Amino acid sequence: MPGVAVQAPNGAAGGTRARSTRRGGRWRLESPAAGRGRHAAGCEGGKDEEEEKGKGSRRRRRKKKGGQERLWAEPSPGPQGPPRAQAPQPEAVGCWAPHTMFSVLSYGRLVARAVLGGLSQTDSRDYSLVTASCGFGKDFRKGILKKGMCYGDDACFVARHRSADVLGVADGVGGWRDYGVDPSQFSGTLMRTCERLVKEGRFIPSNPVGILTTSYCELLQNKVPLLGSSTACIVVLDRTSHRLHTANLGDSGFLVVRGGEVVHRSDEQQHYFNTPFQLSIAPPEAEGVVFSDSPDAADSTTFDVQLGDIILTATDGLFDNMPDYMILQELKKLKNSNYESIQQTARSIAEQAHELAYDPNYMSPFAQFACDNGLNVRGGKPDDITVLLSIVAEYTD
Repeated sequence: MPGVAVQAPNGAAGGTRARSTRRGGRWRLESPAAGRGRHAAGCEGGKDEEEEKGKGSRRRRRKKKGGQERLWAEPSPGPQGPPRAQAPQPEAVGCWAPHTMFSVLSYGRLVARAVLGGLSQTDSRDYSLVTASCGFGKDFRKGILKKGMCYGDDACFVARHRSADVLGVADGVGGWRDYGVDPSQFSGTLMRTCERLVKEGRFIPSNPVGILTTSYCELLQNKVPLLGSSTACIVVLDRTSHRLHTANLGDSGFLVVRGGEVVHRSDEQQHYFNTPFQLSIAPPEAEGVVFSDSPDAADSTTFDVQLGDIILTATDGLFDNMPDYMILQELKKLKNSNYESIQQTARSIAEQAHELAYDPNYMSPFAQFACDNGLNVRGGKPDDITVLLSIVAEYTD
C-alpha cells in the first residue's frame, strides 16, 4: 500500500478525482441530465394518444408496450348499426403481433410450461463458502492468517450467519507511520466491526456496501479518534439465492474462477497511479488534504455462483505481484473442497506472491502498470499479502 494519499491541486494529477482502472476494469461516466432525458422519453412514449373521427366512429387508443405498438378498437353503436363480424385471425403462439391477440388457452399453456420448466431447473439447496486464509507481512514473518487478525497493515475476517457467508479484506495505508499512527489499527478495527455486524445479523446480504458504511460510521463515532486510511473489499454469498454480492473500494479485490477461467472479478479503483480509493479518518488540520472516499463510492456487483466455483479475495499485495495466469496455475492444484486442500492452496499462492515481491528482475503487474504510467520500474512490489480462498459448496449446519 502506498503512502498517505493527498489530493492534488487543480490541474495536477488526480485533482479532478478522475478514476482510473486496470486489469480488465472500465469506467463509465453518465450525466444526471442524460438519465433524466431517457426517463422523460420513456414516460412520453407511455402516454395514451386518442383520436376521434366523427360521431359514431370507432375510438382508437394507442399504447406502447414492450417497444411495440398495440391497438384496441372499441366499437360504438350508431346509425350504421353494429360492426360487421371480422374474419377469424390466425392464432399467434410464441410471438406478439400488433393486431393479433394471444389465444387465452395457448397463452396459459405457455405460462404453465415456463413455470414448470423453471421449477424443474431450480436448485433448492442452500450454498455456503468453505474458506481458508493465509498472509505474509513485509517483515518476512510467516504464518496462517487467523480470522479477525492483521498481517502487517492488512486485515481480514470470515463470518457466518444463517442467511449468508460474509468475508472481507482491508489494506491499511502504511504512510500513516510517518505521522506516528499505526496503520494496522484502522484496517483491523474496520474488519472486526464488519465481522461483529454480520454475527449480530445487522446486515442485508444484498447490500455489502451497507456493512462497510455502518462499520465506517462506528469508527467515526468513536470518542477517541482512530486515525488512518484503508481500502476494503466485502464479499457476501446469499445462501438461498446463490448470489454473490460484493463491494470493493480501492485496489484490493476478488476473482471468481469456474472451469479454470476467470468469469467475474472486481474493478480496481484509483484516483491516479498508486493512489487507490480509501476510507480515511484524518485530524482536523489534515481534512481536505488526505483523500477520504465515501463507502458509497465502492464498486458493487452481483453474480450468480455455482457449486464448485472458486472465489479468491485478496489485498493488492497479491494482485500487484501475481498475474491471473499464475494464480490460475496454482488453483489447478485445488482438487476438492475440503478445508485442508483449500488451506494448502491458499498458502501456496501467498508464498509465491511473497517470493516474487522481492525478485528485482521480475516484471510484476505493478511494474508493468508503472511503466504504463511513464515510470521506469522493474521487479516485484514488497507489500503485505492477504489471501482468502473460498469454494462454493452445499450448506450443512
